[in-house]
Amino acid sequence: MSSTSEEQARVRAEQTRARAEAEAYRAQNKVDRAKARTLTNMVWALLACFIVVGFLYFVTWRPKEEKVRAIEYTAQVEDAKKVASWIRGPDPMPAGWQATSVQFRAPEQSPITWHLGIVTADKKYVGLEQSNVTGKAYLNEELGKTADDGTSTVAGVTWQRKTLLDRRDEQALVLVGSGVTTIVTGNAGYQTLETFAATLR
Repeated sequence: MSSTSEEQARVRAEQTRARAEAEAYRAQNKVDRAKARTLTNMVWALLACFIVVGFLYFVTWRPKEEKVRAIEYTAQVEDAKKVASWIRGPDPMPAGWQATSVQFRAPEQSPITWHLGIVTADKKYVGLEQSNVTGKAYLNEELGKTADDGTSTVAGVTWQRKTLLDRRDEQALVLVGSGVTTIVTGNAGYQTLETFAATLR
């Protein structure tokens, strides 16, 4: 074989080897990029994003306290008493407590009903319900299913304690007498309900 043929053969061999190395490099690079896109790496990347978003939310979030919409109720109490003298209202209202709902219903025929809803200083609910109905049907309508829970004595008057079975963490004080049912109910606990009952005039 001439020296020219040997040189050409050597060049072709070098070219072949170079192409093989280039193809091997491309194949390995493709494998490396595929590894970088594995599910684990994606999960870690998402987790890092969530951490950043969570941190930004934590440092920028401010709780928005729901504002109590207080209403005037004393005029309604006085008007209701002109129709039904047995109606009662807090006098005075405990400090920091606010009336949020009031309703007096005096149809031409019985029953007469009176409602006053209140939010305490601790953001608990206390409700006053009165009617000239004294049967169990009225109690069931206002309180749902209940269980007797002893008694409370308020200003020398004995009230029946009730646990409300259909409402979580709610109790009631019930007073029935002289043709009138008075209910003090809410989720503020018996002691707070007693405090409110003592203000009724």
